[in-house]
Amino acid sequence: QVQLVESGGDMVQPEGSLRLSCAASGSIFSINAMGWYRQAPGKERELVATITSGGSTNYADSVAGRFTISRDSAKNTVYQQMNSLKPEDTAVYYCNAKIQTTAFLLQDYWGKGTLVTVSS
Repeated sequence: QVQLVESGGDMVQPEGSLRLSCAASGSIFSINAMGWYRQAPGKERELVATITSGGSTNYADSVAGRFTISRDSAKNTVYQQMNSLKPEDTAVYYCNAKIQTTAFLLQDYWGKGTLVTVSS
């Protein structure tokens, strides 16, 4: 089995910073893309940022220039540095990873989420 465990969510004031982490563990053959999604109250889940195994990144327009995604492949971990946070960034943030558990099986995995609240 594969598990993704997020950490780092907290309450922070506007213009503050937070760093989220997500560690994958279990029966992992290899990890392809990893990423962060978020879901605000009453809204659908949306993509925040992704990073490929080669290090290419993609960001939602709403976070470009403020958020930075990175990964440590040796630790099967993805990070998201969030700066200049705004109240509209308030959401549950979910980690996603496309993981091969064998050479022939690629599946999507999700963490349980970590809450980020931006409020004064």
